[in-house]
Amino acid sequence: MFDFSGKVVVVTGGARGIGKCICEKFREAGAVVCVIDLLENDYFVGDLADKATLEEFAKKVIADYGYVDYLINNAAPKFCGITNGSYEDFEYALKVGVTAPFYLSKLFVPYFAKGASIVNISSSRDRMSQPESESYTSAKGGIAALTHALAVSLAGKVRVNSISPGWIDNNYTVYEGPDATQQPAGRVGNPSDIANMVLYGWKRSIWNDSFCLLWSR
Repeated sequence: MFDFSGKVVVVTGGARGIGKCICEKFREAGAVVCVIDLLENDYFVGDLADKATLEEFAKKVIADYGYVDYLINNAAPKFCGITNGSYEDFEYALKVGVTAPFYLSKLFVPYFAKGASIVNISSSRDRMSQPESESYTSAKGGIAALTHALAVSLAGKVRVNSISPGWIDNNYTVYEGPDATQQPAGRVGNPSDIANMVLYGWKRSIWNDSFCLLWSR
């Protein structure tokens, strides 16, 4: 369905879950994919909360390929709440969930190819919360706000959009009853739903700057 031959795609948190699925689909479509993740992967292992690591990663991508077509800020921030979360936990969540997307976008600005795009993976938690989710919710709200700020700053150069998934089951579990019927789609989402939105949105150029897509809720 898609042909991404010759395209260079950067995915944060691409070693599992939604990020891994995004990587697989881009590779199937012929793209070169550069992953950064704390978990073992075939390109770069490193901590997104560390400035020097981000600089080293960006330097490697440009040294290897010279340009970037697509930056997907997907890495999930640390999940902790007001009761048990520490200052350090909260700070770390924001570094991974907001600071890293900002800084990678900044590092790649001189190297984005014509028609390049940034997609930030936010969450429905950026507008509705559950108890003890302060770090995650704050980071997802932050990346949603970062999306429209970047879209204005980079208008005419790079398209910037976000996707806010609802309930996504990384194990592709099929739910029945209220768990399924409460979802507008009639089922719980899975990583392929989000990955397909990422590929389709960019290839068809259907998104305007700072357009947020919601799935499942």
